[in-house]
Amino acid sequence: MDRSTSEQLYKKATTLMPGGVNSPVRAFKSVGGTPVFAKKGSGAILTDEDNNQYIDYCMSWGPLILGHAHPSIIEAVQDKIALGTSFGMPTTAENELSDLIISNHKYIEQIRFVSSGTEAVMSAVRLARGVTKKDKIIKFNGCYHGHVDALMVQGGSGLATFSEASSAGIPLDFVKNTLSIPLNDIEKLERAFTENKDQIACVIIEPIPANNGLLLQDKVFLETLRSLCDQHHVLLIFDEVISGFRIGFQGAAEHYTIKPDIITFGKVIGGGFPVGAYASSADIMNHISPLGAVYQAGTLSGNPIAMTAGLAQLSTCLQPDFYKNLEEKTQYLVEGVMHYVHQKNYPFYMYHIGSIFWTTFHVSNTVKKASDIKKESANYFSELHRFMLNNGVYLAPSGYEVGFVSAAHTKAQIQNTIDTYHKALDFIFQGG
Repeated sequence: MDRSTSEQLYKKATTLMPGGVNSPVRAFKSVGGTPVFAKKGSGAILTDEDNNQYIDYCMSWGPLILGHAHPSIIEAVQDKIALGTSFGMPTTAENELSDLIISNHKYIEQIRFVSSGTEAVMSAVRLARGVTKKDKIIKFNGCYHGHVDALMVQGGSGLATFSEASSAGIPLDFVKNTLSIPLNDIEKLERAFTENKDQIACVIIEPIPANNGLLLQDKVFLETLRSLCDQHHVLLIFDEVISGFRIGFQGAAEHYTIKPDIITFGKVIGGGFPVGAYASSADIMNHISPLGAVYQAGTLSGNPIAMTAGLAQLSTCLQPDFYKNLEEKTQYLVEGVMHYVHQKNYPFYMYHIGSIFWTTFHVSNTVKKASDIKKESANYFSELHRFMLNNGVYLAPSGYEVGFVSAAHTKAQIQNTIDTYHKALDFIFQGG
C-alpha cells in the first residue's frame, strides 16, 4: 500500500510542529512507520492523502458514533454556519442541547459547556474544591483525565502516596495534593480515605477506564468508592469523556446504576467538533460563576456550530434500539475474532463494553489495572497495527488505546475486519 504522500507531508510537518503533530500519539512512535494523513471520511471509511481507504475503528478517538460525515450533522452544520461561526453570546443551540441532555440523563440537573474534555475535568476539580473547601484529590493509576496539571501524575510505590508530576513543566506544588492509587483495590482505597480524613475534596475516576487499556472494573469496587465518598463527605467525579453517550445515553453512571456528584463529558456531544462539558445537581452547579465563587469561562464555550452538531448527533442516539444495535455489532466483531483465537489457542484477548473494544496479547480476561498489562503486548501490537493498516483497517496507533464501532459500520465491513484479524494473528504467531 503506497503512502508516499503521507510520508512527504509528515516530513514537512516535522519542520513545522513538535514531532510533526499536534497531539503526541498521532506520531506513530509506539507502532512505527509514518502517520497516515487523513483526506476525508464517509461512514466507516477513512481515505488518506494517497487515496488509500481504511475501515476506521479510531473514529477520531471516539466522538464519531454515527460515522464520518453523517448527513444529519453535515446538513445541520451547513445551515448554522451560514449564520455565523461564533458570537461569544448565548444562543438557542445551547438551550436546545442542554435541554436534550438533561431531559434524558437522570443523574444531572444542570450542565456547563466548555471546549475540551481536559477543560471539563479541570473545571470539575476546581468546582469540587470550591464546594468542599478542601484541597486533596484521589485519582487512580491508569486513568487519564487530560493534561490537567494536578492530574498529570504517576502513582508512588506501596500504599497511596503523594505523586510526582509525570510531565516536565509541572511544579511539585501543583501535584502535592494529588494521591494516585491502584484501580480495583478496595483495601488501599479505604486506607487512602482514613489516612487523609477531612482533607479530600474529590475522587475522580474513569468508571470505564479506556485510556490505558480497557480496564473494566468490578461493580463492587465502584459501589465501595461511592459509599466511601458519602461517608467522608467527598465528591465523586465520573470522567465520562469517553464512556458518556457511548455505551448508552446515560453512560457508565446508568450502566453501573451509580450516581456520581459531578460528571465530565466530551467527544460524542460535539459530533466531531471541539467540545466538553461538566454537569451535576443544581445545588453544586450554583457554586459556579456568575452565581457562585468558582470561576470558569471560555469565549468558545457553547459554540453554536459545536452545539448544533451535538444536537443532531445526540438526537439520533436517542432513536429506539440505537445502542442495542451498536452493541450487537461490537459483539459480532469480538465473537468473530475470539472464536478463531480459541481455535488457534493464541495468547490474545479482546475486551469490550458497549461499542468500545480493546485488544491485548494476554491469554484471558485478567487485566483489571494498568500494571497487569504485559510489556511485550505493546511489541505484538505494533506488528498487529502494521498488518491491519496495510490491509485496509485503521486502528488507533497505540496498544493502550481502545477501538470504537460506529453506527455506520456495516456487517460486511465488520466481517472484513474479522477476517483481517485472523490473517494478522496467523502472521504474528506463525511467522506469516
